Amino acid sequence: MTVPSEVIDLMTKRGAAAYFGEPVSQLEHALQCAWLAARDASPRDLVIAALLHDIGHLLHDLPESAANHGIDVLHEIAGYEWILSRFGVGVAEPVRHHVAAKRYLCWAEPRYLESLSPASVQSLELQGGMFTDAEARQFEALPHYRDAVMLRRWDDRAKIAGLAVPELGEYREMLDAAATLQATPQSPAAR
Repeated sequence: MTVPSEVIDLMTKRGAAAYFGEPVSQLEHALQCAWLAARDASPRDLVIAALLHDIGHLLHDLPESAANHGIDVLHEIAGYEWILSRFGVGVAEPVRHHVAAKRYLCWAEPRYLESLSPASVQSLELQGGMFTDAEARQFEALPHYRDAVMLRRWDDRAKIAGLAVPELGEYREMLDAAATLQATPQSPAAR
């Protein structure tokens, strides 16, 4: 199975699940997030990161109510590892840090916390809460931290019931190009 087919199959089969107390499904949320990234003329890797940022939720069998039981499923780590092996660092790193970006934005922008949905506030508590000054400075030193913050902003807005956005199949070519690039061995000069 090709990587784009694997992505589409997983998102089609598991994406109908509710998105943790939000008025959209996992798939609707992913598509809205990718559409927002594309609308902002983001690079291909960041659009794919937006599409796949929560794929870690589709890789486990825990119920939607896991957070209600005090369980942080660490979806960003599962998603990062899955994406890294298929698309590389440029797609995987923003996904890996999109949860940290929420914690960072709570620190950097005092009003940001007020904008979060109740489900996001609940998960924020499980994920460690607002960053300390030291955590924020460490986050700002990461090479992909700005991409993670952009991804977080789209993530926060991608929860609109009934919003018409491009279908999953519209991303097949983009997924294929990124996966093909990842699978192509680099010459010694390109490393």
